[in-house]
Amino acid sequence: MSVNNALRLIAGIDEAGRGPLAGPVVVAAVILDPRKPISGLADSKALNRALREQLDIEIRHRAFAYSVVAVDVDEIDRLNILHATLTGMRRALSALTRVPDLTLIDGDRLPPRLPCPARAVIGGDASEPVISAASILAKVARDRIMCELDRHFPGYGFAQHKGYPTPQHLQALDRLGPCPHHRRSFAPVRQSLLPFDFPAA
Repeated sequence: MSVNNALRLIAGIDEAGRGPLAGPVVVAAVILDPRKPISGLADSKALNRALREQLDIEIRHRAFAYSVVAVDVDEIDRLNILHATLTGMRRALSALTRVPDLTLIDGDRLPPRLPCPARAVIGGDASEPVISAASILAKVARDRIMCELDRHFPGYGFAQHKGYPTPQHLQALDRLGPCPHHRRSFAPVRQSLLPFDFPAA
């Protein structure tokens, strides 16, 4: 690797939690340090929990810079999930302590008004180590948030399904109705509101 390439700051961005019915969407931005390589980086979905958490620690200790931001359900419902995710990507990039020379973003869309050049990479969480690192930070952070929500709102099974629309989660929605951290703009949650939406007397 040449000196110029070694000094070039490349960020990776990825998110966790676009598909769930509850909880925030979490976005991470990472600039890896080429002098401190991390082995085993891969798409977070391809790693087991123990390995993700081990890599999360390594990334936080060895990365040149990183940031993790959460976009809550109120903003998701107001903006829609796509625009909430793009907003989170812009915030995560802006929160880095250094402005990168280039940012690689997983997917096929780029947020507007980024502070540096950027390129969308379809499947980047599996092909670009810097995006893999971001996917791991985002996934681990979001899983911890959902486990915390499970303690505050027992009965939904958030610690198990992390808010995704599993049969267990849909049954809990039918039984309990949504909690404050459910995304009311998502159809299954909106439909579950009907039995609890009583007309005013």
